[in-house]
Amino acid sequence: MQLSGTNPTPDGEADWLSAYRFGMRVTEQGRVVAIGDGIVWIKGLPSAAMDEMLQFEDGSRALVFHLEEALLGAILLQQSASLSAGALASRSGERLGIGVGDALLGRVIDPLGTPLDGGGAPECDGRRELDVLSPPILARNFVDQPLYTGNKIVDTIIPVGKGQRQLIIGDNGVGKSSLALDTVINQKGKNVYCVYVAVGQKRSSVINALEVLRESGALAHTTLVVAEATAMPGLKYLAPFAGCAVAEGWMWQGRDTLVVYDDLTTHARTYRELSLLLRRPPGREAYPGDIFYLHARLLERSTRLASVHGGGSMTALPLVETEQGEIAAYIPTNLVSITDGQVYLDQNLFAAGCLPAIDVTRSVSRIGGKAQHPRIKEEAGRMKLDYLQFLELEVFTRFGSQLEASMEAKIRRGRLLREIFKQERLAPLPIEFQLAWMVAYNEGLFDTLALDTIAPRLGNLARCVAQGSLSLGDSREAWRQAVTGWLQERGTP
Repeated sequence: MQLSGTNPTPDGEADWLSAYRFGMRVTEQGRVVAIGDGIVWIKGLPSAAMDEMLQFEDGSRALVFHLEEALLGAILLQQSASLSAGALASRSGERLGIGVGDALLGRVIDPLGTPLDGGGAPECDGRRELDVLSPPILARNFVDQPLYTGNKIVDTIIPVGKGQRQLIIGDNGVGKSSLALDTVINQKGKNVYCVYVAVGQKRSSVINALEVLRESGALAHTTLVVAEATAMPGLKYLAPFAGCAVAEGWMWQGRDTLVVYDDLTTHARTYRELSLLLRRPPGREAYPGDIFYLHARLLERSTRLASVHGGGSMTALPLVETEQGEIAAYIPTNLVSITDGQVYLDQNLFAAGCLPAIDVTRSVSRIGGKAQHPRIKEEAGRMKLDYLQFLELEVFTRFGSQLEASMEAKIRRGRLLREIFKQERLAPLPIEFQLAWMVAYNEGLFDTLALDTIAPRLGNLARCVAQGSLSLGDSREAWRQAVTGWLQERGTP
């Protein structure tokens, strides 16, 4: 039997004696059997549930991750130097959550919500569990609003809509993170809140991303969730779910959000490490059997909500790494089948200097076209057909065979377009400029220009568009006349 009640205040105002209640109090205690590599085995705690938080007598914390008849396995989230076998463990009765709200904008936190930027603890106005069910079908709406990345190829040929899950895939070092950072920077002033999740990255890479966002002014609408390479495996496993929960908090408030997972290859390897340490049966490439479900339940939470639920959206840009361009590997194929399209960055294009190294033939956006502006969609359709024909015809030029004049013209236009597609990293461009150069290209205004004059002409065109007053809603004739004047008069380098 145990007495419980309110304690008296220093002034003696609380009538704590009247609050006494007699009752049976049952508590469970377990003991640590083994510990190592971020995993702790505990004997006892028969009522513990999956994903429940555990407390240890030294202040360490763990998350229940595996249940057996005699033992339970947990992944350590906070570990003190004094934690050892024989330590007492107790249940908290709570699931892991994280604070959400506008207080996280401009902050760098770990998956537990602890600040890493040297500032004080953020005063969040809400809290969400890390792992929850995705919104039901009836709570969702169609993806019909564009999310502009600032990239010439993506915004025109591989468009992304708000609420879409667009995979960025490619080998290491071909510009996946730069493309994702471009997209985050381009949301400045567009009322889109961004969450950048860094999973298992070096501290130098995280600091570089932070400085890029700060210098571009994008940090004000961005939250960084970081589990660096030296972090415990449990934190690296939870990082994408923490970032998703932060973005989800804004989505349910009716806001548009963007979350970048950089990257899910490291996340999958961390999950494999934890599963093998917990003695789960390995499957293909030693990954556990539920590796597909792991990423599916994460990415399915990205959607666009119906207006009755606020109309918010969460767009996901997961990154995945390939080896030697092998897109058919286990984890990449899983993510390709889960997402709504992919942007494939090719190592050969990167080596040839075609930056960003996006391979149009292997990239696709399955639902982004429905969110594209009709004027952009019209111009991009004509341009994409020309480019795909050029890629097929260019193969014949390698054999030195003589081509017809019409074929030579198509190859020249294709090479012009490839030169137009080149873009500096961390320099996103407005959608009005995308329409301007597409109109110029489709009207043949670039056909007489030398390849080395394309870049300065585009730079002048971008300045003219920024100073002009045309919008996407204006007629094509108005755009054609304006672009013609800009290129012929003001656009002279």
